[in-house]
Amino acid sequence: MPASRTRAESLSDAIADAILSGSFAPGAHLDEQELAKRFGVSRTPVRDALRLLNGSGLIDLRPRFGATVRTITPDDLDMMFIAMGEIEASCARLSTLSMSSAERGRLQNLHERMGAMARSEDREAYIVANQEFHGLIYEGAHNAVIEETARNLRRRLTPFRKAQFLAPGRLARSHDEHGLVVRAVLARDAAAANVAMLVHMSIVEDAFDTVDESRAVVREAAGERVRRPRRRGAATIKAGSGRARR
Repeated sequence: MPASRTRAESLSDAIADAILSGSFAPGAHLDEQELAKRFGVSRTPVRDALRLLNGSGLIDLRPRFGATVRTITPDDLDMMFIAMGEIEASCARLSTLSMSSAERGRLQNLHERMGAMARSEDREAYIVANQEFHGLIYEGAHNAVIEETARNLRRRLTPFRKAQFLAPGRLARSHDEHGLVVRAVLARDAAAANVAMLVHMSIVEDAFDTVDESRAVVREAAGERVRRPRRRGAATIKAGSGRARR
């Protein structure tokens, strides 16, 4: 765990993982005292963690009522991933046109460092670096409105995007997908960057689906009700159009 992470951030990740794994069912009340006991902390970091999670879309936090696990439908999640793909693809295209030489160099250097993380299967380090990678793409667009929109939507999808890395071999594949984006940005090929990022984001969603489906099978085998029905198959990208067919 990186030293810069606060206890609340680490705890919010742990609670998010428990929600995504089905330990906390949709509609369940998240009692601060019970969470503190479960994770061996005081109630203060629990409150801070719930406030962080409130912006992710995983929970609803209301004064006097506390926190409950939000019911997210497959259509809700699908729409968020589609929006995220379109916004990130636009950021990649604009970055190709707007990034300075120094910004391109930072992107390339980070990508090379992430290759070592992928090869060593250092999932925690790769997750942190992955956030930085996409952040460089947002900043490189040099459009404050689009950057803010991208960061806000990413915050809502963070738990789902992190879960993708539980899929076997996902680190290496993610790095390869990033490589297509980086090559397009360095070559100043805006159309290729747009499509590469859109393909990457579509695969991110499918990787999460694979992990979530595996968890559902485990829960079903344990006699639990599977609450999240499966959706469509892998998205296909029409090259040149920049749109995902779902």
